[in-house]
Amino acid sequence: MFSPVTLLVVAIMSSLVSTAVFGSLLHAQIQGLRRWICANAVVVAALVLLALQAPAPAAPVIVVASALLGAAALMMLQGCREFFGLRPSRSLEYVAYCALLLGIVYWGYLSPNVNARIALLSAFLAYARLAIGWTVFRLRPPGRPKYCYQFLSGAAFLGAAVHASRSIACVVGWEHQTTFLAPTPINIAFLGLAILALPCLSIGVVMLAHDRMAERMERLANVDGLTGALVRRAFLAQAESLLDEARNSRLRLSIAILDLDKFKAINDEHGHAGGDQVLAHFASTVSSGLRSGDVFGRLGGEEFAVLSQSTGQVDTFRLIDQLRVRIAASRLAVASGEVIYTFSAGVEEYQEGDTLANMMGKADAALYTAKAMGRNCVVGTRLADSQRA
Repeated sequence: MFSPVTLLVVAIMSSLVSTAVFGSLLHAQIQGLRRWICANAVVVAALVLLALQAPAPAAPVIVVASALLGAAALMMLQGCREFFGLRPSRSLEYVAYCALLLGIVYWGYLSPNVNARIALLSAFLAYARLAIGWTVFRLRPPGRPKYCYQFLSGAAFLGAAVHASRSIACVVGWEHQTTFLAPTPINIAFLGLAILALPCLSIGVVMLAHDRMAERMERLANVDGLTGALVRRAFLAQAESLLDEARNSRLRLSIAILDLDKFKAINDEHGHAGGDQVLAHFASTVSSGLRSGDVFGRLGGEEFAVLSQSTGQVDTFRLIDQLRVRIAASRLAVASGEVIYTFSAGVEEYQEGDTLANMMGKADAALYTAKAMGRNCVVGTRLADSQRA
């Protein structure tokens, strides 16, 4: 049978390894990771204190170690919240932690009671694990792989169940301890399960950190850094997918190609920095005016595209023309002065048998018609009327 000291040593080594792994990820600047590193360091300190005086640590050691374990659990929970962009701290949790400290001191010195101390600490740890599991389960980002979030929430729920079971066992009298680390079968079982949950939690956090880094890499690969629009490759991939859906479901699909008017003159007058500001302003204005299902991409240079799902050419024409009016009425301040700019656009609706290349070619032809008509207007390939500035 494993002894409590053996289990503590295993837990110490596991926490040290976890701390080293977390440290290797610091360069990625993952929110909440520093709190997890501090939490593991605090766990190591607490377990070392207990291991040095096992199997019957002195009351001061038990009080300090219990306080450290409670603080570590709180830091883990706060790190989890910070990872998801939430406010880490909760006032009531600090109140609960202070109550934990008072209870440990009371049952450690004034009215010594091992079972009461274990029940109180286990209940606090159970709450922290349960809160971690629920936070991860509830806030998994849509579109991200489920497994790593399910693993961490499952490990946290398992840890919560172990600690809650031990707290209940102490309260109802199923477990009777005369010393904090008594080598009884039930104590060994609870210690082993609780210690097993620690590396599982750490593995889950590492998986979440790697998923966050993968998400960043995907965003860098798919999103234009200047404008926030999809890059050409990503836009075309989504467009092909939506076109397949339109073919199979006979839903309407329209595409608009937008091009800033006389952009070279803007660059010549205001420099490339000013031109970049114009592109960013244009993309921001267009993005804010699109609907949730619309796809916005940068095809290259000053040319952009909007793909509208379940929308005919007339509605897409109106949407793009509203954006045209907003852009034409805007005034953008740059370092070299004020910029007033416009754009032209061509709109095409999917017809049976069309390919994406055909749709984009027709929309592009309509765009050239808009340019020939004097710019600052939108032309639809199948509309009798087009709007001129």
